[in-house]
Parts: sequence; C-alpha cells; structure tokens
Amino acid sequence: MPKIMAVTHADLAPSRRSTELSSRTGVVLIVLTILCGLFCFILCLIAEATRSQESRVNAEDTGKEVKYECVYSGSGKTPLVCSAMAFLGLAVAMVVEHVYLLIAVSKSPPPSLVCWDLDSARAKTLTWQAAFFVVTTWLCFAVGEILLLIGLSVESGHLKNWSQPRESCLILKEGLFCAAGVFSLLTVFLSAGLYLTALHAQKMFQEQRNAQQQMLETSVLYASPPGSPPQWMTTVAREDPVITELPSQPPSFSHSWDFCKQTFRA
Repeated sequence: MPKIMAVTHADLAPSRRSTELSSRTGVVLIVLTILCGLFCFILCLIAEATRSQESRVNAEDTGKEVKYECVYSGSGKTPLVCSAMAFLGLAVAMVVEHVYLLIAVSKSPPPSLVCWDLDSARAKTLTWQAAFFVVTTWLCFAVGEILLLIGLSVESGHLKNWSQPRESCLILKEGLFCAAGVFSLLTVFLSAGLYLTALHAQKMFQEQRNAQQQMLETSVLYASPPGSPPQWMTTVAREDPVITELPSQPPSFSHSWDFCKQTFRA
C-alpha cells in the first residue's frame, strides 16, 4: 500500500525562480565571482614572480668607451599565460554577474528597484550606495584590465630569441601585476556589495508593499457599511410562513491596525 505524504506549508509556498536576487542561483554566482577574483589575484602574483627581467652584458670595449647590451632573463611565457588567464577570468566574471543582476531586476514580479519611494531616507541611502558600487566596480575593473593588457603586450614582445643580446630591453616595473591583482579583488568585492545593495532594496520595497496592502485591506474592512442580516423562512402546517431574521455575523478575518502603524512609523 503506498504511503501517504502529508502536505506542509513549505510545499504550498511558491518556489523562488532562478532569476530572483534572493534565489540560490544568485548566491552561487556571487560566490563563484569572488572565487574567480581570488584566482585572478593568485595568477597575478605568479606573473609578478616570473616576470622577465634584464641583465647587462659587455658587448664592446674600445678602451675609451664600453658598450653594453641587455639580455632577458626568460621568454616571458609563464607571466604571459597567467596574465591572459587573469584578464579573461575577470572579464567573464564581471559580465556574467552584471548580466544576471540586470535580468533579476528587470524580471522581478513588481519592478521593485524602480517603483520605490525616492523621498524616503532609506531609499536615498540605498540609491547612493548602489551608485557608489556601480562606479567603483567598473573603475577598478577598467584599471585592472588595462594593467593586465600592458603586461600582456610587454611579455609577448620577446617570446622568440629572448636570449640574444640587444641594444634595449622593454621590461615591466616591479609591482604592476600585483596592482592588477589588487584591483581584481576590489572589483569582485565591490560587485558583491552591489548585489547585496540590490537585494536589500528589493526586500525594503516588499516590506512597504505588504504594509500598504494590509492598510488597504483594513481601510476597506472598516469603511464598508454593515450588511443586512440574512432572513430565514419557515413554514408550519396550516399556518402562514414565519420569517425569522438571523443575527449578522462579523467577518471571519481581522487585521492588526497597530502592526500597520508600526510598519509605517519605521
């Protein structure tokens, strides 16, 4: 005989869509973005440790003037590969996260991040926070990508014949890849702050919407006129029908007015 499973409140509750900010998909994407930023930072450290350096060699000595030439310490393949992977990884992480944020905001049931009350102090604070995170995130992303591009262009210039002496050697200054790694970390953490700000704004709008709905239901309840009591007709043998009025019953639901006032005071 098959077992009968009880239906709980969790089974009846609507499931969260994958495009919602508070869904598991959003949390997983934020965690993966932070891990990708940490991976890019490690790649930048490896590129910094293995970057090409130059050494001077005596090319010609005429007695009056000594001519020197430079030689690279390596081909630059390792820092080139690491910087290329960091460049692509950071770009993919930024694009995926911001595309998901745009989709989640545009497909929210009410446009919660567009229809809120901009006159409230909390809404203004969240607006400034969101603007700060958007500007700083893209600024750090642009600086980090530019630094990585500089490293790519320099390290790719001596892949062949790197051991031959030459008159000039173009090398990177110390700390360029480290700076790119720091900006990569700042990018992913600031983008996570932008996600949390959007999530907070959505929850705030949902609370305001629920409070307004409760106040509307309560006002309709107390503003509607009382209905007439129902009538019940009975018949008795060889007598006229008797009409009896039943007492009016109060509505079966009630709302807490104090809860609405406390919600709007907050």
